[in-house]
Amino acid sequence: MIGPLPSFDVALVLRVEGDVLYSHGDVDRVFPLASVTKSIVAWSALVAVERGLIGLDDPAGPEGATIRHLLAHASGLPFEGRRPVAAPGKRRIYSNEGFNVVGETIERATGVSVVQWVRASVFEPLGMSSADIQGSPAHAGLASADDLSLFGAELARPTLVSAPLAALAGLSQFPALAGVVPGYGRFAPCPWGLGLEIRGEKSPHWTAPDASERTIGHFGQSGSFVWADRDLGASAAFVGAQPFGPWHHDNWASLNASLLALARERS
Repeated sequence: MIGPLPSFDVALVLRVEGDVLYSHGDVDRVFPLASVTKSIVAWSALVAVERGLIGLDDPAGPEGATIRHLLAHASGLPFEGRRPVAAPGKRRIYSNEGFNVVGETIERATGVSVVQWVRASVFEPLGMSSADIQGSPAHAGLASADDLSLFGAELARPTLVSAPLAALAGLSQFPALAGVVPGYGRFAPCPWGLGLEIRGEKSPHWTAPDASERTIGHFGQSGSFVWADRDLGASAAFVGAQPFGPWHHDNWASLNASLLALARERS
């Protein structure tokens, strides 16, 4: 049995090897993604890397920082604002501002807006017809559960970037750094890939307690998440009508445990 599920409106899709294994709610209704947007924008940045338009170690942001630092929340930029609070590579500071800089870097490299680039490099190839970004590339994404699940399937079995680059995205960058997962606390270390949170040994956490340490994904303060387990070829996407709060904090791990158990049965 999949659950727990809340009384307020949510939509949920579980895929294994790209095929829908379970769904709940109106999977075509569009909801805000909040910080899940970061993972999508990061993937579009990797497409730009793949095409030779930018390099992970190109300078970007504060002096001494690179695109790699920005994607891994290790540039030294604070949550908001352009004044660094640490040297690059010294602290894992979750930063909306870092992703605004990523967006500006993409725009300079591609000659189009970051929204146009994400649409052309991720949304359209994956068939995410409802998805959009209406503002900051750090948090202004919108999508249905079905479309977000297509991105989750891409994380599980990448098609838009090469296997080596996709593997790198799921490896911790600056792995010794401690940091905070908003809503869950400080972890040392706090593994983070290229725009993707890595589960590692974090506890408590929003993914299943028995999830692989290699599980990758992101959650957003809109009450949204996407995760992928590449060992199983499984992924899940969740969106809803209420922002992240006590229900999400207290129940996401159990919900994800039930989804993961079903995926393991079918894989």
